[in-house]
This record gives sequence, structure tokens and C-alpha cells, in this order.
Amino acid sequence: MPASITLSKCSWSTPDGRALFSDLELTFGIGRVGLVGRNGIGKTTLLKLISGELRPHTGSITVNGTLGILRQTIQATPGEAIANLFGITDALALLRRAENGEACAEELADADWTLEARVASALARLGLDAAPETHLATLSGGQSTRARLAALIFTEPDFLLLDEPTNNLDREGRAAVIDFLAGWRGGAIIVSHDRELLEAMDAIVEMTSLGATRYGGGWSQYRERKAVELAAARHDLADAEKRVTEIDRKAQESTERKARKDRAGQRKRAKGDLPRILTGMRKDRSEDTSGASARLADRQRTQAFEAAASARKRIEILQPLSVVLPPTHLPASKSVLTIDAVSAGYEPDRPIIKNLSFSMTGPERVAVVGPNGSGKTTLLALVAGQLQPWHGTVRVTTDFAMFDQQVSLLDPSVSIRDNFRRINRTTDENACRAALARFMFRSDAALQLVFGLSGGQLLRAGLACVLGGPTPPSLLILDEPTNHLDIGSIEAVEAGLRAYDGALLIVSHDEAFLESIAVSSRLDLGRTRLIDAPSPDNIKKGQPCG
Repeated sequence: MPASITLSKCSWSTPDGRALFSDLELTFGIGRVGLVGRNGIGKTTLLKLISGELRPHTGSITVNGTLGILRQTIQATPGEAIANLFGITDALALLRRAENGEACAEELADADWTLEARVASALARLGLDAAPETHLATLSGGQSTRARLAALIFTEPDFLLLDEPTNNLDREGRAAVIDFLAGWRGGAIIVSHDRELLEAMDAIVEMTSLGATRYGGGWSQYRERKAVELAAARHDLADAEKRVTEIDRKAQESTERKARKDRAGQRKRAKGDLPRILTGMRKDRSEDTSGASARLADRQRTQAFEAAASARKRIEILQPLSVVLPPTHLPASKSVLTIDAVSAGYEPDRPIIKNLSFSMTGPERVAVVGPNGSGKTTLLALVAGQLQPWHGTVRVTTDFAMFDQQVSLLDPSVSIRDNFRRINRTTDENACRAALARFMFRSDAALQLVFGLSGGQLLRAGLACVLGGPTPPSLLILDEPTNHLDIGSIEAVEAGLRAYDGALLIVSHDEAFLESIAVSSRLDLGRTRLIDAPSPDNIKKGQPCG
């Protein structure tokens, strides 16, 4: 039987009773499917249902074939090595005993002499050169993710279930994962907001509050189809609103005609021109006709209102988010940041950054790039004053806001709304709510306590509180701002940053994001030189700025 995954009339609700999806019908076969949708819509939950970690409240899920599962965050246990991921600890120990002449004849007969070569081949497919005995604690987060993915493909599953596989990966790691999946010939369901990865999919399944919809092709084809759907929804809304207006106009005309007839009838009755029995019959007939007309108008109006409400809901889901920011008025000649011959690190005699010099003037947009471990986050900590240099100087000559990956500028014990009012003390309640709504924190959502927010909501709240105020800082410092955002939120942030007229210093491995916000140069810490943007090829070639 061909490998397949089938969901039939599946429903699932959160413990507090909020329905994530109802009567879901989906089928997956051979091919790579990207699973997209806003944070909290149920993408990770859907993977857990397919894997059997959760059970649907109603409906059924049938899996024909084996599964390989990569979860979003897994902490390594002390002493855990790559061999543990592959499940070959005992088999590897036998090979080591055989190499040392310590294995008996029976053990030698059971030895898998091709094991190490097959493990090395699986790791190489993900661009990782490491021995099976390598402890996971010595690997970066990106290397650990690649090792876990290599362990999955080593088992040759029929389906891969991958939850954000390129999160926290450097450029090399992302390229390795994308290249691997491009050549994958089994089934794969991939939750991701990485548009470069999604471009390589055979299909996109979008989850919304209206259900799940499948689109053939990769990200570009999906976006084209969504644009067509948005245009259709806007046309339907305009048509429904036109019908409501027309129905109301006709109802008003009918009311006015009836009023004129009633006045004419009253005048005739007053003159005594009509027999009393005929007057009564006409009155009854008029009341019946007007009542039927009113009921028909009510039905038509209700139908038109329902059509308009349905179209508005589709538009809300399809409409790309937009963010409008107040200006910073940063002058083009204003010195923003100067780093002069700086060396720094966290352990004595082990510098992470060595003799680095560069500067920013005016509204420059600098992307800090380089492999994991090259010092990108360390550089941001130096600029923000969270780390002092061992040698050299760091001078920030304008106001700034730092967005670390924990968004520590927010007070977790209070609401998003209270954080906004604390950061923007001169802003009134209406302006506060309007700013938060632009970042999708509408009504009661603005009253959520920060400590209960998801990673994506947390960053979105931080951006709303800083960028939504009346006077945004002239320099924004962001560390991997897209890591936990859904694509709708990423596009909202991109729109805001494109409109932002201040300076940007950003660490990001998301090439689509960097291209969208039009970075002007890249500081490659792997080569410690500033290079022209936007072409990533310039990074590889190491071309200096002119």
C-alpha cells in the first residue's frame, strides 16, 4: 500500500475549550508539503496529532508508513552524543571493541561494518562533519538540528514531520537543509515560516480559522493564488455592500409609496367617496402586501449582510498586514555608531571578536552575518552596552532600542497595553490601542500578560511597544527578529521596517527578510569586513565596500 496520511473529520480543541480546527479533511502522500498559518492556529498541534502524541477529539487519522519526527525545541541530556540520536550506541561500542581486539567471535558475526560509513553519509547530506561520539553539548543549536535531521533520514522513514527545521540555523545550515529537502523523494510535512524553504515545496497547506486549504506549487505560486483570492473577496464585499444599499433604497421607496397611498386613502375616506366595506378590504390588502414586502426585504437584507460578513472575514485572513510608523527624522550625516579596534569575549584569552572596527552614519541598514559562533550576538551585546570590550571603544551616539531574543525590554508581569504606556508615557489610551491593533493586538488581546505570550507574540509585542510609539528610536538593534514569527507577522514587521527612517543593525539568517527590508550593507564576521548588499554572493566573494 502506498505511504499516506489521511485526516477525516478531525476536530481538536485546547484544554480551555478553544477550537483550533473542526471537521478537518486532509490527505498527504509522497511529496513535500509546507504547512503555514498564523501562530496559534494549530500547525504544531496537527503534527502532534499525526505522530500520535495527541488524539483528535473527533474524527480519525490513518497513517500508512513510518514517520521521522523533528520537533521544534529539544534539550540535549548531559553526555548525549550523536550516536544516541542515531540509536547506534551499542552497535558502535561493539565496533570499538572489535577494533581493539576485545570482541569474541559471536560478537564479530553481529558487527555492522558499514555502520560508520552510513552514519557519515547521513551527516554529510546535511553538511555536518562530525564523529558519532561527538557530544551534542559541544554543537551549536544549528549543528544539533542538522544532526537530528540526519538521524531521522538514517532510519529511512516514509514521512518526515519537521517543525521549523531551519530555525536558528546559519546560512550554511539553512542551505544544507533546503538542498536536502529538495532531493527528498518520500513524504514530508514541514511547518515553517522560511520562505526560501517553502519555495522548494510541492504544495502549501494553509491553516486559518476557516479551515485548511491546499495550494499546488511552492511559495510564489501560493502568494499569487492568495492575491487572486483577496481580489475576489474584495469584489464580493463590494457586491454585498452594494446589494445592502440597493435593498435599503428600495425598502425606503416602498415605505414612501405606501405612505403616499395611505394618505390618499385617508383623504378619500374622509370625503366618503368609498363604501365602508371596500375601504376595509383595501386596507387589509395593503397591510398584507406591505407585510410580505417587508419580510422579503428583511430576508434579502439578512442574506446581503451575511455575504458581506463572510467576505470581510476572508479579507481579514487574506489581507497582508501593514504597519505605519512615525518618523525618527534621523539626519543622513548623523554619526550613529562607531566601533574602533574592539576585542571582546566571555572567557579570558578566548576572544570572540578580535580587533573589529566599523561605523554607521545616518539611516544605514547593516545586516550582521556569519556562521554560528562567529560573534553576531556578542557584537549586538557590545553595541547595547550589555558587554564591555576588552580593548577598543564602542560609541553609540543616538537613542536606540535593543530587541534580544527574549525581548527583555518588556516587563513580563504586566500586560502588553501597560508595557506600551510605560515605554510611551505621553501616549493616550486611544493612540495606544490603535498602535497595538496595527500589530494584531486588538481589544482584549492587548490586555494579555507578557509572561504568557508565545515567542512570536512576544517579539510582536516588543515591536509594537517600541515602533508604535510617537517617537521611535533612531537606531533599532534586532537579534534574529523573524525566528518565532509566523509569515503574516514577518510581513507586517517587514512593512514597518521598510517605512522606518532610522538606522538598523540586524542579525538574521533569513535572506528573504533581509532582501525585503533593503539592507544597505552586510558586516560578515566570518571575514570581519563590510560588504555591499543585497547580493549574498558578495558575502562569499568577500568584496569590500567601495
